Amino acid sequence: MKYLLFITLIFNSLLISEELKITAKEFKTDEKAGITTLIGDVNIIKSSDEINASKITIYTNEKREPTKFIAQGDVSFYIQTDDKAIYKGVANKVIYLPIKKEYHFFKDVHLEQINDKKIIIGEEVVLKTIDGEAYAKGANKEPIIMIFNMPNNKEKE
Repeated sequence: MKYLLFITLIFNSLLISEELKITAKEFKTDEKAGITTLIGDVNIIKSSDEINASKITIYTNEKREPTKFIAQGDVSFYIQTDDKAIYKGVANKVIYLPIKKEYHFFKDVHLEQINDKKIIIGEEVVLKTIDGEAYAKGANKEPIIMIFNMPNNKEKE
């Protein structure tokens, strides 16, 4: 049976309140250390963002506000940036920094921007959702791969 955990978080620096809906097969928490670990078919939904993984660890500050999420194992995600760009993809590991609204994707990353039909494949990709910026690195001997549609501007003869 899955445990269902609802957490309401207030990001004081952003002056907004957002609800997190978290489901997992099991979880354990250490309030003193500020670490919560969710294991087994973990699903987190926040607003229009969703992340799925085998394991997610949430780190919180002394006010119990999340400062970092680390998702590991068969990670899939769906993310909408502040400028309404929509991304989906997979990676072996994802780190989300909620204060900066940054996602860091690691190992076998496949990131697709749905709106503009752009794809980034690499070993490390960073997505800044506030600025709408992304950058990527390949592995030591492997390049990154970018795929995007080019408009067909044929001139009339």
